[in-house]
Amino acid sequence: MNAIREKGRERMTQREDIVSLLSGLYDLHVHVWPDLVERSIDDVTLARQFRDLGWSGFALKSHYFPTVERAKVVSSAVPGVDVVGAVVLNHAVGGLNPVAVDIAGRAGARIVWLPTVDAANESPEKQAARGQSHLPFWARIQAEVRASGIGLALISVWDAEGRFRGDLDQCLDRIRQYDMALATGHLARDEIFAVVRRARELGVQKIIVTHALFPSEALSIEDQVQLAEAGAYIEHCYTTFATGKCDWDALFEAIRAVGPERTLLSTDLGQKSNPSIVDGILDFTSRLLDAGISPEAVRTMWVDNPRKLIGCQV
Repeated sequence: MNAIREKGRERMTQREDIVSLLSGLYDLHVHVWPDLVERSIDDVTLARQFRDLGWSGFALKSHYFPTVERAKVVSSAVPGVDVVGAVVLNHAVGGLNPVAVDIAGRAGARIVWLPTVDAANESPEKQAARGQSHLPFWARIQAEVRASGIGLALISVWDAEGRFRGDLDQCLDRIRQYDMALATGHLARDEIFAVVRRARELGVQKIIVTHALFPSEALSIEDQVQLAEAGAYIEHCYTTFATGKCDWDALFEAIRAVGPERTLLSTDLGQKSNPSIVDGILDFTSRLLDAGISPEAVRTMWVDNPRKLIGCQV
């Protein structure tokens, strides 16, 4: 019995040590209620959990709705937690729509994701070719919209003549103007390289390569290093590895190759079938430490880098 109690105290100490290590943390990729897809937690409850743990904030990602106004309400409801507003450039906001980006910037959004559910890289044909046995939670909504006859063409960064789209240039210019972070969404490899290169040419300072090892991106180590050298941060999400979409060893190799200074950690959690966001953060961190990633590197990826990317307010 004493041994059992001692083991329980050891686990509690480890949890408390990780929570303390992550003081000031931001998770820049969560999916919470309210949403069109069923979620495991609402935004206010998550904000209270972060406050109680001493973590600074999180970004509200919705594939369908701008979240900047909602983020401000939650931040006001839970003082001391900085909830970050964002917009994802899917068809629900007009796709690659510079007006949507401009309004989001004026309202205080701090992240702009390029297309996700409406990206050409997420066509049913490409999903099938990747051998995805379990389609994303949002795939049903996309199929229903298409079946109703109002679905629009999937979005690429190239126009009909194969040139970089002018409306995307306008979006990138407004991201620069409002000093927002650009995230590459669910673009394909060649699109990601083109966007990072063009964004840097236009003066965009904050660029995130979204879940680089997720099946729809599956960027090689060499690709990730090149994108980091071009000025991007390489994001790795807990769900990619916890759900078996990519091996944990590939993550550790990528972090060592790119370096923590250009690596961003997030969870991409909120699905009812997955661990809670807090448990995901703790497990993610524990696995990194067990793999020999230093506590200083973990703080760089969970605390310092996201704070640079969104101009933290807590």
